[in-house]
Amino acid sequence: MNIVKENTGDLTAILKVNISEKDYAEKVENVLKDYRKKARIDGFRPGKVPTGLIKKMYGKGILVEEVNKLISESLTNYIRDEKLNILGEPLPTENQKPADFDSETEFEFSFDVALAPEVEVKLSKRDKVPYYEIKVDEKLLETHTDNYARRFGEFKDVEETTDNEMLTGNFVQLDAEGNALEDGIKAEEVKITIEYIKNEEIKKAFAGHKAGDTVKFDVRKAYPSDSEIASMLRIDKEVAKNVTGDFNFEIKLVQRFDKAEVNQELFDKAFGKDVVKTKEEFDAKLSEEIKSNFVRETDYRFLIDAKKKFVDKFNPSLPSEFLKRWLTIVNEGKFTPEQIEEEFPKFEEDLKWQIIKDQIIRDNEIKVEEKDVLEAAKEVTAAQFAQYGLANLPDEQLEQYAQEILKKDNERKNLYEKKFEDKVLEFIKEAIKLDSKEITVEDFQKLWEAEQKKDEKKAK
Repeated sequence: MNIVKENTGDLTAILKVNISEKDYAEKVENVLKDYRKKARIDGFRPGKVPTGLIKKMYGKGILVEEVNKLISESLTNYIRDEKLNILGEPLPTENQKPADFDSETEFEFSFDVALAPEVEVKLSKRDKVPYYEIKVDEKLLETHTDNYARRFGEFKDVEETTDNEMLTGNFVQLDAEGNALEDGIKAEEVKITIEYIKNEEIKKAFAGHKAGDTVKFDVRKAYPSDSEIASMLRIDKEVAKNVTGDFNFEIKLVQRFDKAEVNQELFDKAFGKDVVKTKEEFDAKLSEEIKSNFVRETDYRFLIDAKKKFVDKFNPSLPSEFLKRWLTIVNEGKFTPEQIEEEFPKFEEDLKWQIIKDQIIRDNEIKVEEKDVLEAAKEVTAAQFAQYGLANLPDEQLEQYAQEILKKDNERKNLYEKKFEDKVLEFIKEAIKLDSKEITVEDFQKLWEAEQKKDEKKAK
């Protein structure tokens, strides 16, 4: 077997794969023998079917399959051994003559390939990219203080309802005359919150009541959602679709949520015993936390701005026609050629950025170790648990869950790519000048809104 590369342009080439009978004969023969052992054909005992009959029945299919395997393996090995940095995948040339597997024993297959351009990526302090830092103003501090006050608040028993209490009680379905419906729906120890009732008249009807009182109301008006009714009455969603009319709700307990007071008790619950002792220290801690929480967003914004700057600056050439053809083939049935043409500028920009990143990685020998990926998996795990209010899990437990994530090939691949991107980002930050800009959360959000409008305008 022989593979020859012929350049057809600065960034395109043809790989000609020549296959002779000796390359595949033994493989085909072995598969035929295996088929003969397993074949079940009327008139012949298992394993005694004549080889000629097996070859006549299955030979061509086996030949095609083995030749295709040989092509795939040889192309993969050639690209690896020759260190070809290709874009996309090899595509059969459009004018290739179909192989005649009935009469020929030697074959030539031609494949178009696109080659990644060589690009010199030189970064210096003359390169300037904006880096936004979130300004912690009074409004932001108040919001986060309120979040902590709510997090460590609690429900307290009160005598009488107003407009936002949580009530615990029992539901009983009523008939048209207002009597308890025989075999009707009943649900005990149900919790409802007055402020979440959708109907204003029903909401007002709950005001001024105490434990022991009963309120009659139409549950469908109060809660139009089938899911809400099903959850509240503890019934199947299909049954909930048909629930209408009045229910009695007998109030057993009235509770009001009180936010925690901003004092030493809250400081200790939030940050540990005596870590924070004054409101000023509490505000300082919150400021650190707020800025830390926004690092991922500000880093991502920096990445977007760096990508635009360096794609424009280095602007690697791409074999656009090949890439459009490749995208059309691999997305057949998903996107039309017209859709691919429309989306191509975005794909082209992303690919140029990938080429630039890969060059930075090679030039500076940036590596991602297994320990880096494990730490990334632990961060993902910690974030997932934090969503459920479970913070500060032991490191051993985090690592146990992280190892489970890394057993999934896609997850592992994504984490490797993410760590490479993080390291490229840190390299760029060190290599260029950061144009630091302090900005409010509102103005930071406006940057994204402006970006979205630009994209929408381009799409039109």
